[in-house]
Amino acid sequence: MDYVSALVPPVVMAVFFGGLIVTIVKTQGGANKAKEDAAADALSHAEAARRAPEAGGA
Repeated sequence: MDYVSALVPPVVMAVFFGGLIVTIVKTQGGANKAKEDAAADALSHAEAARRAPEAGGA
């Protein structure tokens, strides 16, 4: 019975990980895709603008 107690945690983690991957894949795109893309673009532009003065310095 030791083998059962040794196998249960990895099996449980594998099942939850599989569910997490399925959830992530299913929620990609959809109605919020444009809003998420716009937020990511705004964040990357803000980061680039913040770093621009640093790169132009001495």
